[in-house]
Amino acid sequence: MATDYLPLAPMKTGLRGLCPRCGQGHLFDGFLTLKKSCEVCNLDYSFADPADGPAFFVICFACVPSVLLAVWLEVAHEASIWAQVFITGPFMLLTCIPPLRPLKGWLVASQYFYKAQEGQLDTNEKP
Repeated sequence: MATDYLPLAPMKTGLRGLCPRCGQGHLFDGFLTLKKSCEVCNLDYSFADPADGPAFFVICFACVPSVLLAVWLEVAHEASIWAQVFITGPFMLLTCIPPLRPLKGWLVASQYFYKAQEGQLDTNEKP
């Protein structure tokens, strides 16, 4: 018996790491490793390929404040290398690592929601 699932917004399911079809099962088996399938609705997650998308977004939006902090510490306070390591290092880790999982979940859920797939050449000739 096939069950019809209502479309779920990628923001609601993906950011929380839930199945993009049923919204109840889990996407991840570990920190960033995708499960093979949903334990609730058996959706096969092999369609998902977020590639480097999460890392790209983190680099663009989360690493910039870390670099700005390091530059500000150096210019304004002439911070030693140890101050940079113990202030900028933890700040960078806290702004770069936690967003990876929600972003990957959002990208996977978006791929499902929008039925994204690899590009294909249109070989049908038009008259």
